[in-house]
Amino acid sequence: MSQHDSQLISQTRNSGMGEVPFEDASMFYSRTDERGIILEGNSVFRRISGFRWEELKGAPHKLVRHADMPKGVFHLFWERLKAGKQVSAYVKNRTKDGRFYWVLAVAWPIPGGYISVRVKPHTELFHKVRDLYAELRKSELDDGTSAARSAEKLLEALNDMGFESYDAFMSAALSLELEDRAKRIGVTLDSRQQRFLTMVRTIAQIKHETDEMTEIIKAIRTVPMNMRILASRLENAGGPISAISVNYGSMLDEMASWVKDFVEGKDSTYVRMKETIERGQFLVGAAIMQGEMSTLFEEDLRGAPDVTRLNEDRETLRTEAASFRKLAGEALKVVEAEATRLGRSVLDMKRYVTGLSSTRMMCKIESAALNGSGDSLSGIVDQLDAGQDEIEERLARIVELNTIIQSNTAMLRAVT
Repeated sequence: MSQHDSQLISQTRNSGMGEVPFEDASMFYSRTDERGIILEGNSVFRRISGFRWEELKGAPHKLVRHADMPKGVFHLFWERLKAGKQVSAYVKNRTKDGRFYWVLAVAWPIPGGYISVRVKPHTELFHKVRDLYAELRKSELDDGTSAARSAEKLLEALNDMGFESYDAFMSAALSLELEDRAKRIGVTLDSRQQRFLTMVRTIAQIKHETDEMTEIIKAIRTVPMNMRILASRLENAGGPISAISVNYGSMLDEMASWVKDFVEGKDSTYVRMKETIERGQFLVGAAIMQGEMSTLFEEDLRGAPDVTRLNEDRETLRTEAASFRKLAGEALKVVEAEATRLGRSVLDMKRYVTGLSSTRMMCKIESAALNGSGDSLSGIVDQLDAGQDEIEERLARIVELNTIIQSNTAMLRAVT
């Protein structure tokens, strides 16, 4: 990048309202001070935006902000940066001649300001967010929605799309875009990112299995009631069955409580695993972008009369990539601990299942003892058989999925 690029020939463009095309492999970079004033930016940034370096340097980054962008997005963007957090967002930028281009931007604080690296988005998620932005901007213009309220509406809409937090959205967006980008430019997806993708999809499967287990427990929750009804009809002979129903109901309550404790609340094993995996996924994705961007300085270095700042920025990107990988490694420690915790917790659930097996056996014994009067109890036993078999299958699947997370975590820790 040249700090004085009067010789830089901007790409040929026609003025208008169309989108500026650029290569999927292109990567933008810029650095600002704490006020958002542009201090550095690469030739890709300048070429696509159509501005010369003399016009960009010293200008606020909002110089390239497109009027279609909701203010709520930037409210959230800068709120996170000023709080010392990383942030990622889809952004529609304007060019000097009135056209536009979309990027997925990843930005983070550094001493004295901020750095942003950006790639071209393509995924289905991008198209959904683009439509959401149009709705938010319309609300801002037509209804006078404030930037803060617009940011809240953005978070609410993302929640409706299945993202429990903006961090979850950032992780998904960055991961999906990098996966799609790798396919488009014909390169192999980074193995670290692939392992995080596997873990994200695996933890989602674990949630599915526990949800299904909850439904099974609900479905067989009527069994104790049916047993009590049967016991009342059998009068004195129904005493053992009544006692069995009480024990069975108690075990079902304990199993339901186990599932609830596993999936609900910020401190639950599932939530901690999910959020930490997403955190690690985002950090690794950002580190991949930082590392790649640090290798793309050659064109800018060749044309720069003074390469000091460029070399400093390239080294900053390399250092930040290492720092992000280290943070991802720390996140993996939490995942490891929670996966171990889940493994131990499953043993408790297995004890409940063993208790159900004992109850089922007692029901069979009582059914045989009742001779012809035990037909109804036999039907209840059949319900117990089906329900317990399915619970055991779901539990075995959770153990299998947890092993997948543990193995991927161990391999990631070895290279991150």
